[in-house]
Amino acid sequence: MPPEGFQIRDAYESDIPAITAIYRPEVESGLATWEEVPPPASEMAARMEKIRAQGLPYFVAEQDGRVCGYAYAGPYHPRPGYRYTLEDTVYLHPSVQRQGVGRALLRQVIARSESLGYRQMMALIHWTPNSPSIALHERLGFRLVGIAHGVGYKFDEWRDLATMQRSLGPGSNTYPDPIILAPLSPH
Repeated sequence: MPPEGFQIRDAYESDIPAITAIYRPEVESGLATWEEVPPPASEMAARMEKIRAQGLPYFVAEQDGRVCGYAYAGPYHPRPGYRYTLEDTVYLHPSVQRQGVGRALLRQVIARSESLGYRQMMALIHWTPNSPSIALHERLGFRLVGIAHGVGYKFDEWRDLATMQRSLGPGSNTYPDPIILAPLSPH
């Protein structure tokens, strides 16, 4: 359930300007993404359409009619053997961080992914001690499976990457339903 005053809903193309505005500062001055040039709204729209065309979850958080966060799940890897595994993405406007909005968004992404028959969710997060993103994922059942050192380079420094994983539904305890999913294309 989202925090009081917030609504979580499916994202629409009309949300692209707000999504682009939320993402831009992370590209320009943050480490939540290692992208270095802020993509224009047209590119953000194409990315959203690619996710939605695959039937994958893409949500926004809204407060007083204003989009203040977004989250989605995309393919983890393009090879067919990974077709039951997704990677999550969550971004929030700074004004709503640490208010439960990210948790509500990620819960929705997890629930929708489970209902679609996916079995694992991965999170790739810039590794720093006391990372709010890592704490968010831990609260929702993700576990740290490894840290890759110096695999990213941004703002003139090598960056470490934490890989986190969470089972969805029965996870790897049962065979998947082969009818549910076809191979996905990378996001």
